[in-house]
Parts: sequence; structure tokens; C-alpha cells
Amino acid sequence: MAMYKFFALLILFMCAAFPQAAQGKVYIDIFSPSSRSLPIVIPPFRSSGDFDREGIASKIGQVIADDVDFSGVFKAVDPKAAGGALVDGDTIKWDMVSMLGAEAIIVGVVNISSSSAVFEIKLYDAVQKKQLTGKRYEGHVEDYREIAHRFANEVFKTMTGARGVFDTKLAYVKSDLPNKELYICDYDGARDRMLTNYHSLTLGPDWSHDGRQIAFTSYKDGNPNLYVLGVDSYSGTAKGSAKLVSKKKGVNITPSWSPDDTKIALTLNLNNGNSEIYIHTLATGALERVTNDWATDVSPSWSPDGKMITWVSDRSGGPQIYTVDLSSGRIKRISFNESSYNTSPAWSPRGDRIAYVGQVGGRYNIFITSADGQYQQQITNGQGNNEDPAWSPDGRFLAFSSSRTGQKELYIMRADGNGAKRITFGKGTKTEPAWCSSPSNQ
Repeated sequence: MAMYKFFALLILFMCAAFPQAAQGKVYIDIFSPSSRSLPIVIPPFRSSGDFDREGIASKIGQVIADDVDFSGVFKAVDPKAAGGALVDGDTIKWDMVSMLGAEAIIVGVVNISSSSAVFEIKLYDAVQKKQLTGKRYEGHVEDYREIAHRFANEVFKTMTGARGVFDTKLAYVKSDLPNKELYICDYDGARDRMLTNYHSLTLGPDWSHDGRQIAFTSYKDGNPNLYVLGVDSYSGTAKGSAKLVSKKKGVNITPSWSPDDTKIALTLNLNNGNSEIYIHTLATGALERVTNDWATDVSPSWSPDGKMITWVSDRSGGPQIYTVDLSSGRIKRISFNESSYNTSPAWSPRGDRIAYVGQVGGRYNIFITSADGQYQQQITNGQGNNEDPAWSPDGRFLAFSSSRTGQKELYIMRADGNGAKRITFGKGTKTEPAWCSSPSNQ
């Protein structure tokens, strides 16, 4: 078994929980509109070994701080503002923590040997001075970011009762002219790895809901065909070769997995070159036609209950967002804003909202609409072109591409448009993010 898989099994099945003092209590109601950000401080972790030459004890605490701060649920307090150390050995200086206004504190010890590492991390209620949760992780020092993300999830769940997204992954398209290839990275852009190397155009990634496969379109065999590739999202590597799913003459593009992962909705142009939405059953290869109109119909996205699909059609003139009830065939337009050009719909995992892109004033921006089209909100404005929205698994965040720095890069933000954070850097444009619905799939 590969070492990274061994490490992943350690993390999943051999991390020991410390005693928990507040089992079941929810400290923060993330669904309350008046909920405030809880101040939390994370001092540099203590290193108890002689091999921490890369400063991992400090780095892991910073990753956790970045995670919880981005959530919008917490406000990370700078520990340096205390003017001194907040922790002395195993003793927390509660008076100094209180002076900072912190209501929670995370402390940790890292013991690094020549071949392995042990991370012991605890979360405390700083007001009541009691431990809320703790974990002990054993593994390899180079995987400290994975450990940090997992403990950030533990903090989020302990304080809110909901699961965090900090150990999830993104797939995206990176352009290195003239080619476009698929890449995979952590939710915060770290540890990016190339997933395909076809020396061709590879587009439109979409994760299966179990996090084990990615559907995409590639020109690697000449025609824009649809493929499915097995993925180990923990290591960011492909499992075997891509499987050809659809090679109909013309386009086989914009795949979207059904909630049960048995079908893929996609765009085909079988009818005299006219693009329509179809559903492809993976087990049999059977096709079900969803749309039947003279207009161009593209970019399907399933509702989380599998009963509806949203897509783009220019049947009313310019491209607009529509939904269709798959049992009744009832079609409804849901994009109603000042834009006559709306595209790229993505249905929220919660089922209540749909994100899409609208062109306003010559620029592309991201909008949110209720699933019935009654409520519309523009959540990006005035910062380059903002496109390709993709929901996080919990429906609280969006990944998107933006040209606000001059080159298209990936960003993440909260679903209300706040807290936008750039997560990719370096050479090549990055577009079409797809957020994995499951954590690392080991």
C-alpha cells in the first residue's frame, strides 16, 4: 500500500479523541441572520521534538486559523497582540486570552521524529476555561495541511453542529497554451497537482457525488467526447485511464452527475446540429432527451433531489436560465435581472438556490436566484469578469474564476458574496472550478 494511503488510514481510523466537555452543545447558529463571528485565537503550536526544521508547528496553526477565519463563523485573533506567549508548556494563560477578547482557543503540540510525526490538538472554551474537543493524529510531517484541515472541520462541527468543508478538493481547468488540462487542489488552492496530461483541450469537469470520479470533455481523440476518470482525491491522482462515455458526432459537453451517480446530464447536438440537453444512463448507455426546441440548450445542472434540471437556453432571445421538472416536463424561466445574457447555472446542494453568471455593463458577474426565480441577487460587482460558479458541498460557499487581477484565477467566497479569497497563483489561466461533494475519499 502506498505511504500516502497508509497515512490517510491513520488519520481516518487511528486518531484518538481526547475527552470532550461540551458534547452536543451548539455554540453558534450558522443559520441565524444575526449570528456574530466568534473570536478565536490560535497561538503557534509547541514543538516537542528535535526535527521540526521547517517550522511545521507554526505552519499548521496558521492553516487552521485561515480555515476558521474564512468560514465567517469565527474571527481569528492575532496572538501577537497579547504581547507575550499565551501558552507556557501545558498551561494556558487565561487572563491574557481574555484580554484579547478571544472566546475560544486552539492549542497544539507537534512531536516530529526522523520518520513520523504526532500532532495533538485541543479546542477550549476560553470563557468557561474548559476543553471542548481534541484529536491526536499520527502520520507524516508533509501532510500537516491535511491534518490542519481535518481539525478545522472538528472545530466547526463542535461549535456549530454542522460539517465543515476544509478537507474537500477542487478540480479545475488550467490553460498552458495551446493546451488545457485538469488539475486538482485543496479547497484553499494548496497542493495543486495535474490530473490529465493529454496535450489537448480538456474542459468542463464535474465530480461524482461520492467524490471518486470526474466527468469531463476532452478533444484528445479529435472529437469533443465525454469521459469519466477515477480519482483518488486524497493524493490528487488518477485511478487508471479515462473511460469513454459518449462520442456522439458533434459535441458531448457540459456534464452534470445525477445525485445518485447513475446518470449524467450533458449537451449533445444530434438534431441537425442543434444543441439539446440529454440524460445518459451510465449502466446501459441509454439516452433520454430532456429539451426539444429550435433554440440552443446547454449547461445542465441537477437539483439535489434529482427531480429537476436547470440549464441555459436562448429560446427567449438571449441566453437565460431555465428549470425543467423531469416528471411533468414543465419548463420555467428563472433568471430575471437587467442582463440579457445569463449562463453557467449551478444548483445549490441545499436545493433552494441557483448560482449563475450574468453580463451587466459589459462584464460578467455572479448572481444568486431562488430555485423558483422569485429572488435575485448580484453577489460580485466591478472586479473584472467573474464566472464559473461552483457550490461547496454544504452550500455555504462558492468557488469561481475571476479576471480581477488581469489573469483568470480561482477564488472562493461566502455565498453572500463576502470574504472573497484568491486561491490560485502562477502561470496559466485557471477556470471552471468543480467542488468535490465528498471529503478525501479514502
